[in-house]
Amino acid sequence: MSPTEISIVLAHGAWADGSSWAKVIAPLVAEGRKVVAAPLPLTSFADDVAALERTMERAAGPVVLVGHAYAGAVIAATRDPKVRALVYVAALAPDQGETVADVFYRAAPHPLAPKLAPDGHGLIYLPDTAFATAFAQNAGAEDLALLAAVQRPIAPACITVPVDRPLWKDRPAWFLVAEQDRMIVPETQHFMAQRMNARVRSLAVDHAPLVTAPSVVVDVIQEAIAGVAVG
Repeated sequence: MSPTEISIVLAHGAWADGSSWAKVIAPLVAEGRKVVAAPLPLTSFADDVAALERTMERAAGPVVLVGHAYAGAVIAATRDPKVRALVYVAALAPDQGETVADVFYRAAPHPLAPKLAPDGHGLIYLPDTAFATAFAQNAGAEDLALLAAVQRPIAPACITVPVDRPLWKDRPAWFLVAEQDRMIVPETQHFMAQRMNARVRSLAVDHAPLVTAPSVVVDVIQEAIAGVAVG
């Protein structure tokens, strides 16, 4: 299989949208890769999985599926046979019967992690100040302003539903552990990566390396593509 035959499908996490992948998409497309970002509504776990499945229908050939943060759970819920590998970017990976909240709150939070609660509409927004203090503390002012402006709130129904057998039990996985993560503590990321027997890259990046260290994310995706191609 030629690496150029492999499509890349990207899934954003909570408090983000597809634009968060812009700095990853550009270099991949420049190399001739086929890339599409799934627009997750973040209204319920089932809605997000359905949105990913619709995006997968548009992806030609074998797929490397990439999830950031919350979307780690979403990418493991698809059953599309085109998926050949999973890439976790500072992502959450609940096991069968667990919820996203179970793994998110597995360890004590970072001291600068924001306190989260639903608003009057039942949606959870990230406080604007939290983008600079916890979500992407290594980002510049322009990126921080964009992240805050386009943030998409997440509904509790996304994180409170027990998941079925995750796809990482049946597909190879790569995991970028963000050692400076203040949203999902590194201890939890290492636990999940070890449990899923992932190929691990552990680096001094924050929770949003797709924005603050995109070349690192591209490298891990390329590793997954190479692994699928030779497999």
